[in-house]
Amino acid sequence: MRRKSVKKKTIIRRRTKKKGSFFSGKVLQFMVLAFFVLLVFGLGYHYRSGLGYYFSFKSNHIAQKELEDKRISDVRNQQVLDKHEGKSIGIDVSEYQGKISWLEVDTLESKYPVDFVFIRATVGEDRLDRQFKNNWLGAKKNKLLRGAYHYYRPNENSLDQAELFIKTVSLSKGDLPPVLDIEKLPKNQSIEQLKVGLKRWLKKVEEHYKVKPIIYTGESYYDDFLKEEFSDYLFWIANYNFYREKIDEEWLFWQFTEKASVNGIKGNVDVNIYNGDLQQLQFITVE
Repeated sequence: MRRKSVKKKTIIRRRTKKKGSFFSGKVLQFMVLAFFVLLVFGLGYHYRSGLGYYFSFKSNHIAQKELEDKRISDVRNQQVLDKHEGKSIGIDVSEYQGKISWLEVDTLESKYPVDFVFIRATVGEDRLDRQFKNNWLGAKKNKLLRGAYHYYRPNENSLDQAELFIKTVSLSKGDLPPVLDIEKLPKNQSIEQLKVGLKRWLKKVEEHYKVKPIIYTGESYYDDFLKEEFSDYLFWIANYNFYREKIDEEWLFWQFTEKASVNGIKGNVDVNIYNGDLQQLQFITVE
C-alpha cells in the first residue's frame, strides 16, 4: 500500500513592529534636526559681526564696481561728445525707461543739449510699446524732434508688422522718418527670406508715409547682411566699443552708448549722434 504523503503546513511568522519603534524614530529625527537648526543659529549669532562685515564688504564691492563702471562710461561719453561738437545729440527710449518726466528732459550729463528722441512704438506683429503714447505726446510737448521705430521680429509676417506700425504711429510735419529696428537673425528662415521680409516692410511703410524709412542695426549686422543690398537706405548704427571714437561718414546716426544719464529719466538711456547739426537734422524731417 502506498502511504499518502501529508504536506506539512509551513507556518509563516510575521514579525510585528514594536509600537514604540515608529514614534521613537520620528522623535529621534526631530531631535537631530532641531539640534542642527539650533547649531546653525548659534553659530550665526556668535559670528554675526564677521558675517555682517563679509556681506557688507560684498555689497560694497558690487556697488563700487558699478560706480567704477559708471565713471568709465561717463568719461567715454564726454570724450565722444566733445569730439562731435556741433553735431546734433539725441536719445532713444521705450517702456524700459518707465514713466519719463518729459518737461525735465533737456540735457545729457547735465551739459549737452538733447535735440531729438526716437521712441519705440511697436514690436513684431502684435505688440505695442506700453509707454509709446505717453512718450510720443511728452516729446512733442517738450518741443523735441521725435521719431518712432518698430522692433522687427524676423520669424513673423513682415506685412502684418508694417500694418501694426502704420495703425499705431501718426507722423506729423516736423517728425523724423520712421525707423525699422532689426537686430536678430531668423530661426526658421534663411537670410535671403529675411531680406525679402525687410524689403516688404520698408516698401509698405514708405508708401504710407511718403518718406523713406531709416534702418537701425548693429555695426556687425550692417556689415555682414545689409550694407550692400540695402545701400539705398540711410542707417542708424549701434556700436558701443571703445575703439570706435567717431561716427562713420556713411552713417546717419550713431548710437555710441547705452549708459548715459539724462534729466527726467531714471536709470540709463541710449545716446545717439546725428551726422550733422540741428539745422541739417530738421532738413530730413517729414514735410
